[in-house]
Amino acid sequence: MASLSVDELKSAVASGAIDTVIVAMTDMQGRLVGKRVHAPYFVDEVLHHGTEGCNYLLAVDVDMNTVSGYSMSSWESGYADFALHPDLGTLRRVPWQEGAALVLCDVQWLDGKDVVASPRQILKKVVGELAELKMKALVGTELEFIVFNDSYEEAWQKGYRDLTPSNLYNVDYSILGGARVEPLLRAIRLGMAGAGMQVESAKGECNYGQHEIAFKYSDAVTSCDNHSIYKNGAKEIAAQFGQSLTFMAKFNEREGSSSHMHVSFRGLSDELVMCDEKDKAHGLSDLGRSFIAGQLAHARELTLLFAPNINSYKRFVEGSFAPTAIRWGRDNRTCAFRLVGHGPSLRLENRVPGGDVNPYLAIAGIVAAGIDGIKKSMKLEDAFTGNAYVSDSARVPSTMQEALKLWSESQWVKEAFGSEVQDHYANMARVELAAFNKSVTDWERYRNFERF
Repeated sequence: MASLSVDELKSAVASGAIDTVIVAMTDMQGRLVGKRVHAPYFVDEVLHHGTEGCNYLLAVDVDMNTVSGYSMSSWESGYADFALHPDLGTLRRVPWQEGAALVLCDVQWLDGKDVVASPRQILKKVVGELAELKMKALVGTELEFIVFNDSYEEAWQKGYRDLTPSNLYNVDYSILGGARVEPLLRAIRLGMAGAGMQVESAKGECNYGQHEIAFKYSDAVTSCDNHSIYKNGAKEIAAQFGQSLTFMAKFNEREGSSSHMHVSFRGLSDELVMCDEKDKAHGLSDLGRSFIAGQLAHARELTLLFAPNINSYKRFVEGSFAPTAIRWGRDNRTCAFRLVGHGPSLRLENRVPGGDVNPYLAIAGIVAAGIDGIKKSMKLEDAFTGNAYVSDSARVPSTMQEALKLWSESQWVKEAFGSEVQDHYANMARVELAAFNKSVTDWERYRNFERF
């Protein structure tokens, strides 16, 4: 939902209240990248014609190094430009940046064709396929993070060791623990509200300094837009406070940071297509059952979208509130998929993604799996009761290597997303694995320096 109309922008630019427009796209890692554009130039030119960016923005590693293996961008092809076309429905003020507005962009080649590997384009394509079935997806994402009293620069200088978390004990649901960090949390909540998001609440979590801010659900693309803006903005606000926060899936040996994703399908006029009151056990329609069955059928081959980094897989520890068993249950947090709510609030929570997830890719995977389940009228197994961690259920891949193999060899992935997308994100995983495999960690030095 836009918090700023074009007319309001023009008026604010004319008065000098807005002097900068951040023109951004989302890269493979879910980060905002783009340009800060002088506001009068945005109004005169970019508003109508868009702008350009080098196509390596979707073909680099986490450190922005150009790497091989991507068909869309390489030295051989000259690293040409693609076009960033502002989606004016995302135009909003950025209250924590003086005189700034922000707009997200769709990414196209200069001939007007979509860049199919762009995360936002991937999601919009899948959402379009769902619309052809006369349905839409409603999505809510939860994001946990850990706050430190060290600035980002101090954390860097310390090698991210010996940092001071903002809480020194478990503050899960603690009002007192939240109060210790309330100046920062309040600034984030108010900033996001000023940027057009509907904030629900903030609460402490299990790890030291760990917190969560929740937002109201929306349509799939809007929720993912808000997710990306929130992650970027929360870091910017933390930096203004001389603090830092991380959305790493697993910062240390304690609890990791998740990004649980709540999804339901509705009819285009908000019909409750997943619900049926005749089902006394769960309130699920046949369509709702097939939706969940699709998630179970494709969870393993989609894990690369839910857990896109080496570090992501460190969360999947039995008994840790991060899932290992691919089962579904009614309000059962030991399962990868948790059915919650009734009637209009009925939804499925995917508990696999961590805080490092790219929301566009993960939600695209969930929606595509749901579509497949519905189209094939997949039958749903009984809800799991008890402790799924100790069950003989199929397991969430425990390594990125396993997830890559499942993704890259999946015929269904190729059919659902196209070979270009499949190959593109397989290469992203290979690049990440290669970087990790040639690195030497502190753990190795401590373990091996003297003892071997």
